[in-house]
Amino acid sequence: MEFSISQLLDNLSDDKFVAPKVIEKKLGVSDENSGHKLQVAFDALERIGILEKNKGRYRRLVEDGLVEGRLRCSSKGFCFAIQDVEGAEDIYIRESRLSTAWNGDRVLVKVTKDGMRRRSPEGEVRLIIERSNPTLLAKVKATESGYRAIPLDDRLLFEIELVPDEQFSDLNVAVNKLIHLEMVRFPLGSHLPKGKIAQVLGDDAESTADVDLVCCKHNLPRKFSNQVLAAANSLPKAVRKVDLKKRLDLRQVETVVIGDSSAISLEKSQSGWDLGVHIPDFAAYIAVGSILDETARLRVRTSFLLDDTVIPMLPEIGVLQQPERLTMSVLFKLDSNGILTEFEIYPSVISTTANIATFAEAQAILNDRNEKGGAKANAPKIADLLANIAELGALLQQQRQGSFHITLPTASMQEADEGILGVPIVPETALIYGTVTELEILANRAIATHLVALGVPALFRAQSAPELNKVTDWLKLLNSMGVSVELAEPDRVQSQDFQNFIEQLKQVESQSSRDILKYLLMSLLKIGEYSLQSGSHFGLSLTPESPYMHAIAPQHRYVDLLSQRLLHLVFQEGRDRRNTRSKESVDLHNSSCHGQISWSVLPPERERQVISELELILPRLNQQDTLVHKAKTDLDGLRKAEFMQARTGQNFFGIITGVQSYGFFVEIESLLVEGLVHVSSLKDDWYEFPQVNGRTKGGRAQTVLVGRRSDRQYSLGDRIEVQVKSVDYYRQQIDLVALASIDAVANLGPNERLDLPDEDRSDERDLDLPDE
Repeated sequence: MEFSISQLLDNLSDDKFVAPKVIEKKLGVSDENSGHKLQVAFDALERIGILEKNKGRYRRLVEDGLVEGRLRCSSKGFCFAIQDVEGAEDIYIRESRLSTAWNGDRVLVKVTKDGMRRRSPEGEVRLIIERSNPTLLAKVKATESGYRAIPLDDRLLFEIELVPDEQFSDLNVAVNKLIHLEMVRFPLGSHLPKGKIAQVLGDDAESTADVDLVCCKHNLPRKFSNQVLAAANSLPKAVRKVDLKKRLDLRQVETVVIGDSSAISLEKSQSGWDLGVHIPDFAAYIAVGSILDETARLRVRTSFLLDDTVIPMLPEIGVLQQPERLTMSVLFKLDSNGILTEFEIYPSVISTTANIATFAEAQAILNDRNEKGGAKANAPKIADLLANIAELGALLQQQRQGSFHITLPTASMQEADEGILGVPIVPETALIYGTVTELEILANRAIATHLVALGVPALFRAQSAPELNKVTDWLKLLNSMGVSVELAEPDRVQSQDFQNFIEQLKQVESQSSRDILKYLLMSLLKIGEYSLQSGSHFGLSLTPESPYMHAIAPQHRYVDLLSQRLLHLVFQEGRDRRNTRSKESVDLHNSSCHGQISWSVLPPERERQVISELELILPRLNQQDTLVHKAKTDLDGLRKAEFMQARTGQNFFGIITGVQSYGFFVEIESLLVEGLVHVSSLKDDWYEFPQVNGRTKGGRAQTVLVGRRSDRQYSLGDRIEVQVKSVDYYRQQIDLVALASIDAVANLGPNERLDLPDEDRSDERDLDLPDE
């Protein structure tokens, strides 16, 4: 199995020596070749002083001034090492001290000069511990010495020597073409890096399909090998009698599947609700260590990029698409107010009553029922079931004080629960999507609570609160638009604050302005993370005492498949009593056992094995979540850039959503597209932040640009008209010009025209360069 230096170092500590065999097990190294590479890594790290060896065991050495970070570079060649520790300073690294490290690489940096006043500390790269560019997009050129690839990303300032392979033996076919390149060897001393062509795309980025561009850029595989497809095809085509052993038979229960969600059953009575969330039992078909399991383990999760384009984790498992299917059912009893009283979890078999293709179609059925006052609709039973789902979902959301949904006029469907952003993003055209997510979230919570009560190790989902300064900036924008809102506590952000924000947005008169504010609010949310310990979840307003995990989408997320396997393990090998002589036992399927267990449910050796496996997969799960989020954001940016490119020269109204010394950002109404008006385009005056004794006038730091001569202002929240000046498709940068400035220049006399610098848009605006 492949491993990185980062993974190796993460499994070593500075307080005790660890044997290589222990590291091999934690990294999943089992073959001779990988074992040899691991030993080479140990030897190299010892030689450069990162590790210490004693009697064949290793430990990390602590060195003052040595920090870990990820490189963020500029097209000018300089970089910053961004530390993971919140509040830690970024370290400036000159091009000559990068030691062949590239943008995005994780590195160990030696601090060589402390920061002073406004100057950042400086350093040099001591060790590259993880490469972030195993593949990249590049243009090919022919040279006298061979063929070279020039990366499309202008932060990668080098050429790559192309080497032929079986698929592309004639490299001349790729000259002047855009290619997806796979690295063969990174820079070695003075030798160029080497790469091979994985795929020839179009003539340039603009002539390449956006999905192809994103998948190649982020190395997202869309196809399966013939062996994987054959393995999927060899699975049973229907439920067999042998499959029904020790399963709860729920085939007579009425269930509905909407889109790609779990099957749901729901009955309402005077005493309350009987709810069932029936998760497709992929663990019954994907054997541990099988080729299907290894494929899913490498891909980790599904990324929905387009309505009709999916990056699948697994090929379609036909038997789980049939009406009669194996499931893992979470069965709830709730009172009439939607408060949970008890639940149980069983491997089961169901027969779906109805499959509704999309949430929009489900909403249409529900709307038809409501318009007829509950009278018979085209599908009366299903319509009643959908109405119950909508009612119970609303009750469940009320149970989580501070929880919130973000509703937009149109929104692509996220995952079945709260998704990567940690909060359901609900389209106004399919509000039932939000209520179905509440049922899915309840199932995730129940499974997490159950495993915690049984003392079974698992991977939990947590989400940190947004950064305080970014939320404060958003509040400045909201306040500038006439809505006065404050944080409940000035020094921290809580879920209840966001719930309040969304409620207060109703005061904004313009629908397009409300949508812009919601869109920007979404951008403040941090991506969730997996952990071996239960943590707080901001979007769902959950504390560590209310454990949460992902378990309802094993077809899309590997962590859900792991959760499902843990349930099977509990039901097959779990001990329901203290010892074999004890007559008193508990029901491991039912929540009634919570608080009744004082023994280890899993055998000790089995529990240690589970912990080791979870520790091994955990870093990759979090890395892939970040990758998927970047891919989705990239595709969204490319689409917007393409849309605006066709509108170059056209005028639009928008709202100023951010003001910086180099210009201001404008969010175009109704389009949710952001562009930059650079100060160099404001040719009617010289614009700057007004400063009085080192402080901005009126305390409005970074909220207004003021013309030095005319006193014209561009303030946060202003509604202005702009013209699309230019669009950089691949970099997804949209340059705008303020029409007020254009008109002002047109009205100036020949002797009044200002001689202002015509600066290009800077790609360094996020980099805090030290003073030279």
